[in-house]
Amino acid sequence: MKTEETDDIAKALIRQSSGRVTPARVNLLSILLSAPTALNHQAIEQVAKERGLSFDRVTLYRALDWLVEQGIAHRIASVNRSWFFNATSDHSSTPHAHFHCKQCEQIYCLEEIHSTPLNNLPRHYQLDEAELSLQGQCMNCNTK
Repeated sequence: MKTEETDDIAKALIRQSSGRVTPARVNLLSILLSAPTALNHQAIEQVAKERGLSFDRVTLYRALDWLVEQGIAHRIASVNRSWFFNATSDHSSTPHAHFHCKQCEQIYCLEEIHSTPLNNLPRHYQLDEAELSLQGQCMNCNTK
């Protein structure tokens, strides 16, 4: 997807959230929308640099937090306890599985595999979130 297209989509998603359309939010969301996999802070900064953009770390963290709070992006805990981020296609993104490739270390959203809530929780427990994290080799690494 071209940068102009992702910028337009990013602006529309931010407006739908009734948020201020700031350059940092638009550029950050555009990066996430165009990424084929989830990105960590370092990868986001690298893509921004390649595009001639610059984020100070505080702005980057605040913009990412805001996108996650609005449901425009989601945060994924990696196996090495760092955070990865991915844009959501809509605000009602359903909980889904994440696949961590042990070889290339990329994280993929598997939206067709839902992390369904457990039906047999003990009495008086209420489930708010469920995460399903799978590990192995991604399609690209497995075919090499």
